[in-house]
Amino acid sequence: MWKADGGQANPELKKLVVDASCALARLDTARLEELALSCQALNGSLETLSVKDRTALARQARDAQNDMAVFGRVLQATSANLSVMKRLRELRMENIEYSERQARGDGAAEANYGND
Repeated sequence: MWKADGGQANPELKKLVVDASCALARLDTARLEELALSCQALNGSLETLSVKDRTALARQARDAQNDMAVFGRVLQATSANLSVMKRLRELRMENIEYSERQARGDGAAEANYGND
């Protein structure tokens, strides 16, 4: 995050990206929210940065390129994991429904089991 006076309030962009990857891996929502606010502040201050600060930020972006790629892969994996977790939840809900039918004595599902 950048201060209004053009100075830096937080570590370099590379550290921010590494922190975000670690927080995401740990599912540290509080830290992720802090980092999101830092990124918003940085994005909001881009127009008011001096040429010197823009040059420094461009250097940081180049230096953080590999870490950003890793973070992107972590985001993709997290998204995929979320999809799997949602699907497992759906399957569990279906199993609960199936168990309730069994509890009512609906033998049709049992009679067809294994006869595919």
